Amino acid sequence: MQATTSKRQYFYAVGKRKTAIARVKVFQDGTGDVKVNGHTLKQYFAGTQIENAIAPLLITNNKTTYDVEAQVIGGGKSAQSDAIRHGISRTLLLLNPDLRHDLKQAGFLRRDSRTKERKKPGLHRARRAPQFSKR
Repeated sequence: MQATTSKRQYFYAVGKRKTAIARVKVFQDGTGDVKVNGHTLKQYFAGTQIENAIAPLLITNNKTTYDVEAQVIGGGKSAQSDAIRHGISRTLLLLNPDLRHDLKQAGFLRRDSRTKERKKPGLHRARRAPQFSKR
């Protein structure tokens, strides 16, 4: 989806993973600046989550071509990083459909639908049963 503000034109998409939802705006003619919930990428994430979040930009050689703003809610940091990756991938597809092959091959276009399994009655967690005592 393409939108325009009084400042700059951007492309918008939503990325999801577990319970994390990322609303991602990608601005054309950028400098490679990435903001997550108002913070820089390095302030918000740590370690490999930084590279994971911007992996679609690195794969398509667009690291310094676009600016990214993401609003993320829910989930943990790892799931939020994956949600941003999904949102950026979908947005890049709107900007340039020729990138589809590279993004699809990397597995960035499919939403990872694995979520936490619900707790069952009589068990500690989804599958963890109480410890068995013979005596």
